[in-house]
Amino acid sequence: MSERKATNITWHEGHVTRQDRERRLGQRGVTVWLTGLSGSGKSTIAVAAEGALHARGRHAYVLDGDNVRHGLNSNLGFSPEARTENIRRIGEVAKLFTDAGVIALTSFISPYRADRDAVRAIMEPGDFVEVLVDASVETCESRDVKGLYAKARAGEIPEFTGVSAPYEAPEKPELVLDTNAESVEESVGTLIGYLEEKGYLGSE
Repeated sequence: MSERKATNITWHEGHVTRQDRERRLGQRGVTVWLTGLSGSGKSTIAVAAEGALHARGRHAYVLDGDNVRHGLNSNLGFSPEARTENIRRIGEVAKLFTDAGVIALTSFISPYRADRDAVRAIMEPGDFVEVLVDASVETCESRDVKGLYAKARAGEIPEFTGVSAPYEAPEKPELVLDTNAESVEESVGTLIGYLEEKGYLGSE
């Protein structure tokens, strides 16, 4: 699905470098890739972290799985092949955000390890921070206000991760947020602390 169709194309460099943009913003561009089961807290943490970073004068943007499927990926379903293309496309978008000096917070189940590794592979070293938002299926199901897990168990939603489709957890994520036990505030604090420690937030 991701076979290159375009030919006779050339990459054009701009006059403003990534370093120029990062100096202007006072931060380092990075993709923070939150992965985990539906209901694990990915979107909640991403949105809260975006707000916390904004309050600190940092430039961040959330790329949410549902939101992206309203537009850019509206033509994709949930088959394994479509999921792979979904992640490939958003990986390319996140790479552009990172090059722009933005802290891109992506919130995608992204169930396949190979797909996440492929996104990491197109990034420069240090530009991809994989965060496992770790919650059991039981915990996720208890939070499921949309009733998606119940529908999946009833066979109404095919290819539902954690029920009728697999989830391959990261083997060596940069960060693990245990949302079985942590509050949203605690998880966001851990994430912001990591970004600060690694120098992504610049000097304040």
